[in-house]
Amino acid sequence: MPQITAEQIDCILEVSRVLGSTDDAEAVIHRVADCLRDILDAERATVFQYEPKSRELVAVAGHGPDGTFMESLGDIRVPLGTGIAGTAGETREIINIPDAYADDRFYRGIDEKTGYRTRNILTIPLVAADVDELVGVAQVLNRREGPFGPECERIAAALAAQSAVAMRRALLLADRLELVKLQHDLDIARRIQAATFPDVFPELPGWEIHGWSMPADATGGDAFDAVVVNGGAMLVVGDATGHGIGPAISVTQVRSMLRMGVRLDAPLLELVRELNHQLWQDTSSMQFVTAFFGRVNATTGEIETISAGHGPNLLIRADGTIEELDADAPPLGVLEDLALDEPRMITLNPGDMLAIPTDGIFEAMDEAGVMYGTEPMLDLLRAPDDRSLAETLELLRIDTERFRNDGAPQDDRTILAIRRSI
Repeated sequence: MPQITAEQIDCILEVSRVLGSTDDAEAVIHRVADCLRDILDAERATVFQYEPKSRELVAVAGHGPDGTFMESLGDIRVPLGTGIAGTAGETREIINIPDAYADDRFYRGIDEKTGYRTRNILTIPLVAADVDELVGVAQVLNRREGPFGPECERIAAALAAQSAVAMRRALLLADRLELVKLQHDLDIARRIQAATFPDVFPELPGWEIHGWSMPADATGGDAFDAVVVNGGAMLVVGDATGHGIGPAISVTQVRSMLRMGVRLDAPLLELVRELNHQLWQDTSSMQFVTAFFGRVNATTGEIETISAGHGPNLLIRADGTIEELDADAPPLGVLEDLALDEPRMITLNPGDMLAIPTDGIFEAMDEAGVMYGTEPMLDLLRAPDDRSLAETLELLRIDTERFRNDGAPQDDRTILAIRRSI
């Protein structure tokens, strides 16, 4: 049986040292290709990385005709079990082809396109033996002294074991670093979004305003705001479809445009129409925002409201009766023009409260899939008025958390409320 020479063993050990000297995934893959090519005295080598989700081998590094790495390999993908590389990956066995053109599995198209002539091929599965995991496949082309022999296969097998471990370690580290970077970016996005939520609410004599928002992910698709305007306050609650980065951008856009409109003292209907038109231009047909807008006249108790697909909005009278204010227009971003002629007018008398929740509150589920519902929420909101509005809403937040029993939230939860005391 052919033996590996002492010189070749020294080379393999040197390869192990080199592969272990860096954790950069691209550098490790390039060194794998270089080592296989050079120790086997071949012209070129290509390394494929295995993607378990698609069960495909993707070419990630390969030498060009001049021996340097090609800048782009195109999108070369080989399904596991297909062709020479795919078969080697599936069987996890080396495939040694002394005459490429005599093998029906060999694809000649690349040779015909580049003018290169492939004579012989050694295809080596890269398996991390410690976890029995396929990491990729390497192909070495055109040994200078003729076809690859048994000794080449033995050397390739030894190199492949080292290479697979090094590749797997580097790829796992790269994934970890990407995850850390993503988490860092999400933390920044969360802080930016949280900074848009008011922590100080408008102070109007004889009125209380308070609210909170709990995103389901690092960032959420809900937003709320309360801004002082001449004679009162402007209120808004928005809920974009879904939760995460995309919806967070959409709903934050609504809040930002609202603030600009307030500064310009735009009439409520005109402001909401412009918001709708801008969202219609900026978002896809599958992305929309339900929103409630209310302009409060603190002197008269009148609130000018528009509900774009958002509801139910709860008008809780001092005597405990409830009026559910349904939406009076489609969600923002669905239609180019908002089909609404004028805002709705409501009046809050002393002791009355207007609460605008998002559906993540009453649709919160326990472990059995039972929804929290509106009744527990209404029971808390209708409680005696010796508690401040802030205390009442905090009890609601605590109760929904208790109901979920620390289970993963299915949706963002937000509520904004205003109560007239005199």
